[in-house]
Formats: sequence, C-alpha cells, structure tokens
Amino acid sequence: MSRAGSVAVVTGAARGLGREIARGLLARGHRVVITDLDAAAVSATAAELAASGAEVTGIVADARDAAEHRRVAAAAAQLGPVTVWVNNAGVLRSGRAWEQPEEHQALMVDVNVMGVVHGSRAAVELMRERGGHVLNIASMSAHGPVPGLAVYAATKAAVLSFSTSLQGDLDLARVPVRVHALCPDAADTALVRDEQASPDVALLFSQRSLLTPAAVADAAVALLDGRRVVRSLPTHRAGLMRFGSLVPRVALPVLSLLRAQGDRRRTST
Repeated sequence: MSRAGSVAVVTGAARGLGREIARGLLARGHRVVITDLDAAAVSATAAELAASGAEVTGIVADARDAAEHRRVAAAAAQLGPVTVWVNNAGVLRSGRAWEQPEEHQALMVDVNVMGVVHGSRAAVELMRERGGHVLNIASMSAHGPVPGLAVYAATKAAVLSFSTSLQGDLDLARVPVRVHALCPDAADTALVRDEQASPDVALLFSQRSLLTPAAVADAAVALLDGRRVVRSLPTHRAGLMRFGSLVPRVALPVLSLLRAQGDRRRTST
C-alpha cells in the first residue's frame, strides 16, 4: 500500500489507543485526520501530533451519528486519497446487566457498535474504487464471557462479527477493501482506569499487567501490512476466552477465580 500523500482517519483519537494509532500512522507517512467528541482534546492532540511537522487535521465529530462520519469522510477526501480508516471510538461502562443505567447500555451500543457500522460504511464508500483498509478496534472480550461487563463484551463481539462478515461481503462484491479487527486485552488507558474503582472490571486486571497503548497501536498498524482479518493480543488469552465461549459451564467457575485474582490487582495498582 502506497502511503505517500495518502490519508488515514482515526476516530476517537484525542487520547488513548486512538492517539497512539494516529501517531503510528503518521510515522508511516500518512496524513492523518483525528476525530473525537471533546473539542479541547481534539485541538490539543492535533497540535501535539503536528508538532514535528506532520500533517494532522482534527475534527470534532460524534461517532454515533452516520451523518458525522460522512462529513468526516468528505473532509478527509479533500486532503488526498483516503487509504486507511480506523474505527477506534469506544466507551466502557461496568456493572451487572440488570443494574446498569439504561443510558449507559444505549451509549455502549451506539458508540461501540453503530459507530463502527457507520464508520465502515463511510470508509467503504471512500475506498471502494481505489482500495484501502478498514481497521476496527474490538477487544479480547469479543471472544467470550466477561462477567461484570456483559453489555460491553456483547458490543465488542458484535464488532468482531461485523468485521468478518463485512470482509465476506466485500470479497463477494469484489471490492478491494481489506477489513481488520484487532482484539486487544485491557490496556492502560483512561477507558479502563476510569472504571478501575468498580469491582465489576476485575477481569480486566487478571492479566499480569495492562498492555501499553503503544504496544496495542503497533499491533494495530502492523495489520495494515497484510490480509489478516483478526488478530488478538496476546494470543494465549484469546484461547482462554474462546474456551469460555464454547464451554461456559466449565469456564465460568474458572473466570470467577481469575476475577478474584484481578480484583486483588485492581485494588493494588
């Protein structure tokens, strides 16, 4: 894929994983458009990323709104050929599914699922003739049960299923766009830290340490070099999660032990 002069769009890029993915794309020679809902954060991040002379455009946009994605797509196309679109925007709210505020559940579905659907559609419309890559940021929780994060896990499972199905549709239609889904374990971002006080996020802390945003971004950007549709980070955790999905009666008691381990780490880090 030629990068010289090409444009990459990253949603939810004012902070966390999105910001690091944008940084990685800039290092590879792309012009980058970052979007987020927080105007001040968009401006600050765009200025930070552009400090080295890179071409960065910040746009305030709501990932829940299909029209907003079309507006971003039109603005990005004015800068040059768009060859990469990263659907990174996401939200996490913890809690038991029957106790969570309905507005929290609706927010996760609207941002995590429909944001990816709307963004992917805008991206395909931009790239269907020339080709390019759509990268959707899912989660390790897409692979199996995550007690305490049932709705969040469901949204990320939807992202994974949508991504693989979308690639099938594109292949059948002979549209030269590649879709990738990255499923990282919990990373050390505000998304996770903002929920750390809740015991319902204990499973996120059951790994020895949280992934660094830079490590996740490196894995995300590396997917653009090939045709691989799904990558999980780390691989061995994905195997455990898939086992939980296949035989939940066996796996759920094991997850309870991991949750207890994660809860100790949650309260000590």
